[in-house]
Amino acid sequence: MTDDWKRALAERANTELEFAAAEQIIRWARDVFGAGLVVASSMGDTHLVHLAAAAAPGIDVVFLDTGYHFPETIGTRDAIAEIYPVNLLSVQPLQTVAEQDAEHGRGLYERDPDRCCALRKVEPLERALAPYTAWINGMRREEAPTRADIPVVGFDAERDMVKISPLAAWTEQDVTDYIADHGVLTNPLFAEGYTSIGCAPCTRKPLPGEDARAGRWAGTTKTECGLHR
Repeated sequence: MTDDWKRALAERANTELEFAAAEQIIRWARDVFGAGLVVASSMGDTHLVHLAAAAAPGIDVVFLDTGYHFPETIGTRDAIAEIYPVNLLSVQPLQTVAEQDAEHGRGLYERDPDRCCALRKVEPLERALAPYTAWINGMRREEAPTRADIPVVGFDAERDMVKISPLAAWTEQDVTDYIADHGVLTNPLFAEGYTSIGCAPCTRKPLPGEDARAGRWAGTTKTECGLHR
């Protein structure tokens, strides 16, 4: 598949699927890309994994094991791998936390969070996605101003891939309803008041009145980890 073909396909599909149900979008992607399709999940979006497992049983699901995750997130990953019919692939950075500390100094996430994300998230995702033609993510437009215009199907030019966001139009209530209706296994940190879950050192519970992602890299101007460009 050439880049021009993938770009044209994404533009056409985005128009045709803008108002389609998430399940329909995933089935379309399964039918078009087959084994060239992968889901990227942080284990904060287990409803996405549930949807993908129902629409495309056996689908590959990539999880970035940064070395800084909450124990609850790792436990959620392990439970998902055991319970849902997906092929869960844990991808690790090139360096362990200790090796990164030795080269860059301890607490890189505090001094240079963009560099830390580049090493522990962006580079591993590049490696993980390389064998595939299209990837599915769980981004939603209402999550943050930076995500307000994401397409349902787009062309990821930097990775030369089709990027699929089947939940783009979902509200937080849609997520809540889907989880309740289908008994989806969720990260227990949500029950403790977290609303967006990343690496433990860079994640806190949002304060009253803050948006759902306010607890990510709080106190900095950083709003995204760099995975979505």
